[in-house]
Amino acid sequence: MVSEYPYVRLEDIGRYVGQKVLIKGWLRKMRSSGKILFLQVRDGSASIQAVVVKSEVTPEVFQAAKGLTQEAALQLVGLVREDQRSAGGYELTVCELEQLSPSVDYPITPKEHGTDFLMDHRHLWIRSARQHAILRIRAEIIRSMCEWLDGHGFLRVDSPILTPSACEGTSTLFETDYFDTKAYLTQSGQLYGEAAAMAFGKVYCFGPIFRAEKSKTRRHLTEFWMLEPEMAFTDLEGCLEVEEQMISHVVASVLRNRQPELKTLERDQSKLEVIKPPFPRLSYDEAVELLRSQGVDFQWGDDFGAPDETIISQQYDKPVFVHRYPCECKAFYMKPDPENPKLSLSCDTLAPEGYGEIVGGSQRIDDLALLEERIKSHNLPLEAYQWYLDLRRYGSVPHSGFGIGIERTVAWICGIEHVRETIPFARTMSRLNP
Repeated sequence: MVSEYPYVRLEDIGRYVGQKVLIKGWLRKMRSSGKILFLQVRDGSASIQAVVVKSEVTPEVFQAAKGLTQEAALQLVGLVREDQRSAGGYELTVCELEQLSPSVDYPITPKEHGTDFLMDHRHLWIRSARQHAILRIRAEIIRSMCEWLDGHGFLRVDSPILTPSACEGTSTLFETDYFDTKAYLTQSGQLYGEAAAMAFGKVYCFGPIFRAEKSKTRRHLTEFWMLEPEMAFTDLEGCLEVEEQMISHVVASVLRNRQPELKTLERDQSKLEVIKPPFPRLSYDEAVELLRSQGVDFQWGDDFGAPDETIISQQYDKPVFVHRYPCECKAFYMKPDPENPKLSLSCDTLAPEGYGEIVGGSQRIDDLALLEERIKSHNLPLEAYQWYLDLRRYGSVPHSGFGIGIERTVAWICGIEHVRETIPFARTMSRLNP
């Protein structure tokens, strides 16, 4: 088909009301009332109903339309009309149509499929309206996070994926051969972010993170993405202010820019509209008492598990800051609280509605001797951290930072149950394909 009409992406279709345009895409589904065919066509940017009326097209065009199957690639010329009854507000009356490529026995049909089947066909499942909505919201979340940081003096500095040492704990490292030595897939870009913060003041890194955790919960993946700001001359309170401002900006951006996707997911938007600063603050001790009041037999000194985080976060309609965890259950680099050295200047941010932890952060140790002591007490190889210790030897200052998990944030904002739907191709203990 050689068309004299403009080729238009469906997300821009509203600019062409009353005009004939060329559309290229795939058939999502079709229904027929005999002499009229209703085609649901998607092109990656949006979807539209294209109507083929037998009396208004050639027999060849009607037959070509009638022979289309689910996910066949096609192009068509149609007249754009406003139609408030349709989901996008517009409809196409087809004049010409051509199948570009067939789709035979498409495996994902309108019937119900099990999760394993859908994950095995994830490369096709992401074409569906629900997955399309989730991944578009994911993109908006990432875009708006970077927008806020870029607009507040942060510089993006990418950190390496191959590292010589652990950041979070040696038991969750993926090890790989690296020429004549060993390397590990990064658990966090934080340590490198700290080095960059000493050079540029305020920075962030963003990339994939790898944790060899043998966990099968709805909140865990072995490969996920994290955005990690680091700030020089910033204490824990200053760090929390950045968190609540950025998270509030992200939620507002999704509400403003992703209305069709939120509606597809049937998300209760009233629960997102209240996400504005300030966020409630709860000390670790207060959180322990809250759990015990709910009948949980929780031992002081332990870290909170997913069920504990769910109980705590269900008490609030905004993200809640749980701060000052015991040093013994947190990472080696977290600064002890001067008022109680058994506690760390740390904070986990728990998303409301029972979604639990989405952010972990802290003020970092800035004292050389204390950091050396903590590295040794965690049985980490001191020689591997000499470059990190240099940051305390040469112009050390108070500094803080946090990491926000993209997949858990997407799950919360979208209101979905499991993080496996929040990333294009999930990696778990039992899944390395597709």
